[in-house]
Amino acid sequence: MHSILGCNHPTFALPWRTLLPYLVALHLLHLGSAQLNVVAPSLHVTAIVGQDVVLRCHLSPCKDAWSSDIRWIQHRSSGLVHHYQNGIDLEQMEEYKGRTELLRDGLSDGILDLRITAVRSTDSGSYICTVEDGDNYAEAVVDLEVSDPFSQIVHPWKVALAVVITLLVASFVVSIVFLHRKRGEMRAEGMEHREVLCRDRDGWGGAELCSMEAHRRRKGDISWDSQFSLNNIYLSF
Repeated sequence: MHSILGCNHPTFALPWRTLLPYLVALHLLHLGSAQLNVVAPSLHVTAIVGQDVVLRCHLSPCKDAWSSDIRWIQHRSSGLVHHYQNGIDLEQMEEYKGRTELLRDGLSDGILDLRITAVRSTDSGSYICTVEDGDNYAEAVVDLEVSDPFSQIVHPWKVALAVVITLLVASFVVSIVFLHRKRGEMRAEGMEHREVLCRDRDGWGGAELCSMEAHRRRKGDISWDSQFSLNNIYLSF
């Protein structure tokens, strides 16, 4: 009796006459329920931008997958992330070229692990691992979440909202400044057309319009005060 390793499970060699009834029974059971399953031990995988990540799946029951058709598919686009068939890597999506590897060391044990190198934020999403072996087909789904701690994704609607708010605030400020200037111009124009009645001390009834002089006085021009004082002195004689 000696030990034989297959799919990482030890078995023991026994005389064929002893094993024959068990093999016949196992074969009959297999005919009734020959079903292939793909199992994902970790349904949710996290990574940081730039890291390498391994998406893990394996066959159940354990079976050699060297001659199987194995595909890793991006769920949102249905594109081929990696396609392996009979020992050959086939075509894949452009954005994953040179960044994926089916870990073949475990194929003989039914291990279907896929490595993605230098992950990007756009790699986030669900991945479907499918296996075809003759008439048997099975699949499993693994979710990958890629985070970038050094940047924050800005949604387009947030950018649009910020632009609209900025334009509204700018329009409000411009309107306030325009109204303030307009009000100042109207006030200055009213002062220029304002009639100031200047009568002499003796009641001669003489009057003069001195709107411009009043405007200059409001601006701090002292020449009008001097002229007004001279006029008073002249009228007093």
